[in-house]
Amino acid sequence: MPGTLWHSPAALAWLQTILRERFGHAFVLQAQPDGSGMALRLPGDARCISLALNGATFARADSDLPCTLWNAAAEGWQPALPGALPAPGAAQLPAPLITPADNGWHIGYDILGLTYWMLTRQEEVGRTDLDNHGRFPAVHSHAYKHGYLERPVVDEWLHVLGQVIARTWPGIALKQHQFSMKVSHDVDAPSRYGFASAKGLLRAMAGDVLKRGDIKNALRAPWIRLNTRDALHPSDPFNTFEWIMDLSDQHGLTSAFYFICGRTSAMDADYEPEHPAIRALMRRIHERGHEIGLHPSYGTYQKPELIAQEAQRLRTVLAEENIRQAEMGGRMHLLRWEQPTTLRAWADAGMNYDSTLSYADRPGFRCGTCFEYPAFDSVLGQALKLRVRPLVVMECSVIATRYLGLGLGEEAKRKINLLKNACICVGGCFTSLWHNSELKMMEEQELYMNMLHKQFK
Repeated sequence: MPGTLWHSPAALAWLQTILRERFGHAFVLQAQPDGSGMALRLPGDARCISLALNGATFARADSDLPCTLWNAAAEGWQPALPGALPAPGAAQLPAPLITPADNGWHIGYDILGLTYWMLTRQEEVGRTDLDNHGRFPAVHSHAYKHGYLERPVVDEWLHVLGQVIARTWPGIALKQHQFSMKVSHDVDAPSRYGFASAKGLLRAMAGDVLKRGDIKNALRAPWIRLNTRDALHPSDPFNTFEWIMDLSDQHGLTSAFYFICGRTSAMDADYEPEHPAIRALMRRIHERGHEIGLHPSYGTYQKPELIAQEAQRLRTVLAEENIRQAEMGGRMHLLRWEQPTTLRAWADAGMNYDSTLSYADRPGFRCGTCFEYPAFDSVLGQALKLRVRPLVVMECSVIATRYLGLGLGEEAKRKINLLKNACICVGGCFTSLWHNSELKMMEEQELYMNMLHKQFK
């Protein structure tokens, strides 16, 4: 399903915004009338960077594009990450790739087309090769097939473009980005026992005894259930919220907690946002200076009206509790996503940002970037009033046997730190998802703490 050509007027205006956010200057993009290239200029300056234009390739909604590699260091340019730089969409590249030209430089690769294709997720539009939850899986993506899913390839190419800009306009002060982290927590299960039905409680107790050998928690379960009225019980194994916020405070981070506010499937939560214990939890999160957001229920990703309803339900609860926030964002339940239906639904619901876009089956850079950016609907060819905050790693994508299956040991630590280090190298943001219910064991807590501590380059 072809989308809008990336060099349409609306797309060019959006890309100019991307460049202004990245480099701190209002560059102007102009497509050559014959479609042979793209010119990047500063207003009132005769100097120019010309780039190859591969518009048809980067309007494709499939994963069968060619891909080659470029050795930046061999041609005198500084790569952001070690190794040759993947060049999606190109079967081969000219050598040298970047050459002097009249009043500037020429780049023989369509960096801006790649940026458009990756950030708009045009690759995913209309796909039918989905998993059992209706999600486009990593293993079908171009990035996975060509081995660059764990690299922020857009950020790497923009790093090169920044060097060309500096040579074209010597002395220009480009915006400097500093590495940062954002931690978020989908509240699928705020309590192990507190909101369970009688049948659900018995099932949980049986699981504690038979699967985990945890007789202590099984015996406490009825007491916890009876005493989860006005607040979560302190002995509930899923009640890790204070621990999470303590750790975030120690690291100067703000934890974002995303709450489910609807029932569209048995896959959804067993609590209601209006419950006194959930209201108390939200008040506590707000009192401590952390964030509350939306986690739309399982059946909403193709139904914008339901996302809007659930967003309003959350806003109502927050207003009743006198909780005011500068912005509200969140993430889809189980990372269910249909491009661009779900993206537009978030914008139409008046949300400020979405942080869904990572693959469930593999961690990495689904959008090719670790920087937050303005959303663009490639089908309608429109910029949206919404920010996309790419998710780099979800804990179960790394740990769970149904996904990468690395467990809780050194392999998992290495994988998480590899992805974090890639964000450090490009000065981006390492955005993580760790469920409150997946921090009940010491090994889980140690892996989470390691993720927050470890920094290197």
